[in-house]
Amino acid sequence: MEPALCHNLNLKPTHCSPISTELPKPISRSSHSHRLSCLNRQRSENWSALIMPCASYKPKSEARHLGTQLIGPLVKGLFGFAAAATTLVSVCCDSPALAQPLNVAFPVSRAREVNTVQRTLVEAWGLIRETFIDPSFNHQDWDSKLHETMVELFPLRSADAAYTKISGMLSTLGDPFTRIISPEEYQSFRIGSDGNLQGVGLLINAEPRTGHLVVLATVEGSPAARAGIHEGDELIEINGERLEGLDSEAAAQKLRGHVGTAVAVKIHSRKDLASDSGVREVKLPREYIKLSPISSTIIPHRTGDGHLTKIGYVKLSAFSQTAAADMKNALHEMESQNVQGYILDLRNNPGGLLKAGLDIAQIWLDGDETLVNTIDRDGNMSPINLVNGHAITHDPLVVLVNEGSASASEILAGALRDNGRAMLVGHKTFGKGKIQSVTELHDGSALFVTVAKYLSPALHDIDQVGITPDVQCTTEMLNSPKDSFLRDKSSVVTLEADSCIMVAEHELDIQQSKGTAS
Repeated sequence: MEPALCHNLNLKPTHCSPISTELPKPISRSSHSHRLSCLNRQRSENWSALIMPCASYKPKSEARHLGTQLIGPLVKGLFGFAAAATTLVSVCCDSPALAQPLNVAFPVSRAREVNTVQRTLVEAWGLIRETFIDPSFNHQDWDSKLHETMVELFPLRSADAAYTKISGMLSTLGDPFTRIISPEEYQSFRIGSDGNLQGVGLLINAEPRTGHLVVLATVEGSPAARAGIHEGDELIEINGERLEGLDSEAAAQKLRGHVGTAVAVKIHSRKDLASDSGVREVKLPREYIKLSPISSTIIPHRTGDGHLTKIGYVKLSAFSQTAAADMKNALHEMESQNVQGYILDLRNNPGGLLKAGLDIAQIWLDGDETLVNTIDRDGNMSPINLVNGHAITHDPLVVLVNEGSASASEILAGALRDNGRAMLVGHKTFGKGKIQSVTELHDGSALFVTVAKYLSPALHDIDQVGITPDVQCTTEMLNSPKDSFLRDKSSVVTLEADSCIMVAEHELDIQQSKGTAS
């Protein structure tokens, strides 16, 4: 039996020269050039920040290699391997933990897919070594973890088993938000952040009482919309497969697919749910679908003194790359219709791109207010501020939050409340006060690393605490004949039956009356 081929990593400190870059860019992809990078104070168009030390990788062998790229607070290093080659890697960083040389020898798997994952492991290990928020790595020897996991990978024969080992290694950090996801899972993540997918344009959800999959909406101009599928229709089958017991995400995965392919769906019209006459099957071509995380409408509202006013309702479902631009468009449209107050609904919004949250905050705020404070792995706190912010509207604002509002939702809600711009209505938020960088690795997988924590502008700690709203409300829909989601397609009618919307309307009345009195 032939001896196992080995790679040797010799990690030594080296000099690092700073190169400035804009902050933040939460998602990166491969770069084919080497860079020595670190973050200095940078000003973007609307806000500024200071975060993180610098680091570099320098492969010194003839082995094929890819370079490093700065992504927000994260430096990305990609390593390539050639059989029997020796790779020397030097790391520079301000942290004393990285100042000592490290030699690691590990066996190279002869199973090609496992060898690919070995490269992914080194990539992930290096990124975490440089940027993870806890420089003690949960009080363990992170360098030894690399050697230990490499040895565990060697006898494996499948990529799935190898990724499970990497996930096990990351779990020892004690941070559930630092994780690795497969290339397939990363594609789904990018759909949410990029705002684009290949599918049929159906937005679906499970009806709470029955579990049936119901159409929430169709994307305008999409194959589903052209086929006459409507809000409230029930989805029964996909490609002949019954959907009982299937959740909405699993069904959505079946509807997605490559452009040029088609999918057959069986739909029960909401108008004929009591009979089988409304069941029909349609074949939908898959196309590129442009998703907006914003939905909006104008709610007619009668004040306590009998005046009829207009309230602009904006629902933000995720912080994607298009979120800020879409919100600007929605606000400009409602401003042109003389809206006198706004409700921003962040309920069940799990977060997304930090930059999107900061860009949205500046739509509502003026001046140079602090949006959030970040704390890096060395305990250094830095504010992220607006730069010459100009709000689109100064009308009264209420923000709706609940236990499903997390991360960027909490940053935005905290920024608006602490700066006196909005009142919060709803329930205590999730409490995710950590910031992750997302890096696409060489094999298409992605690594999420917690690189900083944040405090609200008023220095309130949010992590594992959440934000308590100014006014609480119930979660039930009011019991009235017009509040049935399935019977009435009007989103305004549904909103009028939402008790939290009613509380928000009342608070807007109070704000407007105070404004008039002053």
